[in-house]
Amino acid sequence: MQATITIYLNERPLLLSANTNAIPEHFAKVKVYDNPNPEKMESVLRKLEDGKKEAAVFIAPDVKQLFKKVSLHFTTLVAAGGLVTNPAGEVLMMFRRGKWDLPKGKQDPGEDLETCALREVAEETGLHNVSLENKIIETFHYYPMKNKKVLKHTHWYRMQFTGTELTVPQIEEDIQDVQWVKPEHVDKYLKFSYENIREVFRASDL
Repeated sequence: MQATITIYLNERPLLLSANTNAIPEHFAKVKVYDNPNPEKMESVLRKLEDGKKEAAVFIAPDVKQLFKKVSLHFTTLVAAGGLVTNPAGEVLMMFRRGKWDLPKGKQDPGEDLETCALREVAEETGLHNVSLENKIIETFHYYPMKNKKVLKHTHWYRMQFTGTELTVPQIEEDIQDVQWVKPEHVDKYLKFSYENIREVFRASDL
């Protein structure tokens, strides 16, 4: 698990950190909560979710344990996905529910993360000749599902497309379009994406 963890609640970041020294500069003016109890956690999480707070920082010496405590406020789903490039250096991006996204999905019982990532890429984009390279990052974001508050913990991998097949958007997953994007145009697409997707690109070596 990463040294600091950022959870996005409706695009508003909650940073979990071991100490103040590890807090990134852009969080400098954000309110810091030292070892918050469950009630304080619940209050801050609700304000982030409702848009009454733009960002927050929780601090505790053991980030892994802190994450576990925060996770108790959610139903956690583990997922995996891919940042896929082709021989021309273009990046695969897909348009779903009004945003540009990357292929990802929930891990099936008994499935390892690498298999999940490759399966989701194949299902959502129609590409099967894809090889898995290195792991990039893990991201965390909240979304409501029925009556649950879900925290999606996604493991992201670099992948290389080596085939010739055309992309086929998975319509039943609300994917309207799949495009190969030239590296110099990626930033234009990311303006209409999600914070956790931007985080994947920042952590990649593209």
